[in-house]
Amino acid sequence: MRGAERTFSAIASCWPEAPIYTLLYDQGNTAGCFDQHPVKTSYLQRLPVRQRGFRALLPLYPGAVERFQMSEHSLVISSSSAFAHGVRAPQGAAHVCYCHTPFRYVWHERNRALEEFPPTLRPLGRRLLNRLRAWDREAAQRVDAYIANSEATRARIRRFWGRDARIVHPPVETHRFRVSSPEDYFLVVTELVAHKRVDRALAAAERAGKRVKVVGEGPELRRLRSQFGDHAEFLGRVDDPHLASLYARSLALIVPNIEEFGIAAVEAEAAGRPVVGPKRGGTKETVVDGVTGVLVPPEDDDALAEALRYVDFQRFSPDASRRQASRFSQDAFRTRLLAEVHRIAGPRAVARA
Repeated sequence: MRGAERTFSAIASCWPEAPIYTLLYDQGNTAGCFDQHPVKTSYLQRLPVRQRGFRALLPLYPGAVERFQMSEHSLVISSSSAFAHGVRAPQGAAHVCYCHTPFRYVWHERNRALEEFPPTLRPLGRRLLNRLRAWDREAAQRVDAYIANSEATRARIRRFWGRDARIVHPPVETHRFRVSSPEDYFLVVTELVAHKRVDRALAAAERAGKRVKVVGEGPELRRLRSQFGDHAEFLGRVDDPHLASLYARSLALIVPNIEEFGIAAVEAEAAGRPVVGPKRGGTKETVVDGVTGVLVPPEDDDALAEALRYVDFQRFSPDASRRQASRFSQDAFRTRLLAEVHRIAGPRAVARA
């Protein structure tokens, strides 16, 4: 249950009896959030692939998502960072997509995706990404309206698909967090994949002589632990109460890369702690520079290291951080989302908040 999953949980709660269609579903890892909904999975669910191996099915996702049968529905809400917006809504139905980002690996991070292929397979990888890009562009034209999670995502939707979008920022479970006394460590909370650039945060902290605790798992874990294990503590996934405590006791949260939105930054603010992140993307929308955190030029490792070394993070007001976080509460999200869907779909958007 990371940011996109928690956002989808809030979306689903607006239509509490609606069925959920998903390519793959691991009920044991979703904390019961979707138990009241009928959940319908794709044919891929029958394959012996789960969380750690889902990337291997990449070429199959477009066809699988298009095979969902939606004929009984007058309103389809998709929550998409890659394939979900490709679902085929029935004629006369409204399809509204809440977009976390266009599929990064076929658009703005294509070169990084190719680097993950073995050199001998890169020509094949290039053809696969070209095919997925063509499908993605065509799928985007079938959506009736997009809702973007941030300004950065809205700009990408316009650039890659030629579509416009309204913005509704994602929800944050601000009620889960409490203020505590900070200790002498910085915190990183993210999936450990290459595009998150956790190595940049850990290298800057090492230069600044600061301790870091890392929450998250992913394919980069082994490399990061090998390279930075002397001064960084890798905690893996932790439960919600443990994470809330880690936020509240940290000096600050480090956001090393440009996020589309970045729910972790708002979670840190909800716990009364400041954020160090790039002066671009999601942190520019969620962090008030000098009031609830410190924003540095993106990809400027020297500036990040200097901020970690010299800024007095004890001076930031927990009350100011919590006020900023309250702007992104779940209630605020549901109100804005329902208003936007009703504007787009009219009577078809019957919902129970």
